[in-house]
Amino acid sequence: MADELVFYTNPMSRGRIARWMLEEVGQPYRTELLDYGTTMKAPAYLAINPMGKVPAIKHGDTVVTEGAAICAYLADAFPAAGLAPAPTDRKRGDYYRWLFFGAGPVEAAVVNKAMGFEVPEERRRAIGYGSLDAVLDVLERAVAKGPYLLGDTFSAADVYLGSQIGWGMMFGTMEERPGFKDYYARISSRPAALRATEIDDALMPAKPA
Repeated sequence: MADELVFYTNPMSRGRIARWMLEEVGQPYRTELLDYGTTMKAPAYLAINPMGKVPAIKHGDTVVTEGAAICAYLADAFPAAGLAPAPTDRKRGDYYRWLFFGAGPVEAAVVNKAMGFEVPEERRRAIGYGSLDAVLDVLERAVAKGPYLLGDTFSAADVYLGSQIGWGMMFGTMEERPGFKDYYARISSRPAALRATEIDDALMPAKPA
């Protein structure tokens, strides 16, 4: 019997990234829906993720947290989905590069902007991402090579970094550059992405009448 795959999430969270990845993988999984401040901070879930944040997955006895790590783990755990280059493939380097670029410079630069923090120009050498403009310029060049970050091959890096681009443009923390819009339109129209969005949208709390 295959190990059970459990997904811990909230539809108003980065769990949407992991949901998309799970739908791309195409393996059965069970969803545990958590609420902020209550079940997400309860002892049962803190035993899974002591940070009390989502997303997280449990695959058999293996627990994985952090969006990029979840995407990378699932791609390797289910290689038949073809979402990561083989370890011997030279594209593996680019794959790692863009996954960690998303988890590092992009995440830090975008969150700092959202919080109203701007690194003084004279201090940019001390910050890993330098400036948001520099990060976006690098990202724009990467997606322009297309159709995907690894050329003709869609991967978990597109799920993770593409989700960040989509959210960034939606919430105004990233410029709506033409290259970003074209790239996100291309990847977000994938059947797995559409299924994931439909599932999470249905789990959103009802709006007051």
